[in-house]
Amino acid sequence: MEVFMASSALQTWEKVLEYASVPLHGTMSRKIRKGVKLQINEGKVFEDAVLFISDLFLRVTEDSEGLSVNTYYDIDSIASIRTYSSKE
Repeated sequence: MEVFMASSALQTWEKVLEYASVPLHGTMSRKIRKGVKLQINEGKVFEDAVLFISDLFLRVTEDSEGLSVNTYYDIDSIASIRTYSSKE
């Protein structure tokens, strides 16, 4: 049962993250869509970041003051994902 639930959660988060991002040409990564912000587990709000989604973890890469900063989330520990976008 736990394996099924983990698989189901992964599929759910993959769908949410695919909605909020677009494929990055020539890579397995995805870029957060223009005008969209992403918040994981009520934490930092990401904008203009690159996502790498695996079955074990989510990596969010952003540029900060000339540095490439990677934040990793255990896919099974993600409790919520919030997206922000302008009303159209």
